[in-house]
Amino acid sequence: MATEAELSATHRLGDWPAAAQRAIRFLLLDIDDTLTTDGRLTAAAYAALERLSQRGLRVIPVTGRPAGWCDLIARFWPVDAVVGENGAFWFRYDLERRTMIRRFWLSEEERTAARERLDRLGHEILTAVPGARLAADQPYRVADLAIDYRADAGPLPAEDVDRIVALMRAAGATAKISSIHVNGWFGDWDKLAMTRRLFAELYDMDLDPQGEAVAFIGDSPNDEPMFAFFPNSVAVANVRPYLPRLRALPAYITDHEAGAGFVEFAEALLA
Repeated sequence: MATEAELSATHRLGDWPAAAQRAIRFLLLDIDDTLTTDGRLTAAAYAALERLSQRGLRVIPVTGRPAGWCDLIARFWPVDAVVGENGAFWFRYDLERRTMIRRFWLSEEERTAARERLDRLGHEILTAVPGARLAADQPYRVADLAIDYRADAGPLPAEDVDRIVALMRAAGATAKISSIHVNGWFGDWDKLAMTRRLFAELYDMDLDPQGEAVAFIGDSPNDEPMFAFFPNSVAVANVRPYLPRLRALPAYITDHEAGAGFVEFAEALLA
């Protein structure tokens, strides 16, 4: 967990050096409570996303949201690609060929076997933690289990969220907390692992020596691998309640929360 010294070392977005901003060529962003506000995508946040894309940045959402949503995002949003279900896959829509490119971490057979285990695990969690629900978007998922503790349910107390995490890990699943769900899966991926694969396969680019060309903005514990890796990592202000839980902190934090924080971040880059 972060120490007091580490917490105090996190900078305001205004401290982000202009030279570092000018080096950015790729923008990775979380969606829920980073781009959205109270579950809604505001006109200002979407316009900021579009302006960043028009400026020439390759924009890539990296989200816990499901395959069904990511298909739409890849097709209709001003983005270059999308990583979904916390790294279970990446999608890209080829406009010229009118073809959706889909790359999964697991094979179809592995996903089918994992789904049976996840369905059993979901039933166990809902029985053990009253008030928890399957996420409303669960039917559109291909590789993970999303337990709602704050989107349409609850919000549940922290001890219930920790209980959900413990049940997932006891079953051998990876468990990550987002701002609205606890996500669990059987596999060794996370947001960063699939982002690395996307850059290698789509851009023929190794992130290790070129990470300074990438900015990431997020808001919650499932973004921790991204905060740890990217020197230009940013969080919107609503990350603050989670900071004591994190081992790796964002380098910068916006003054504003959620979508307004994303707009603040975008305006800094566009300036």
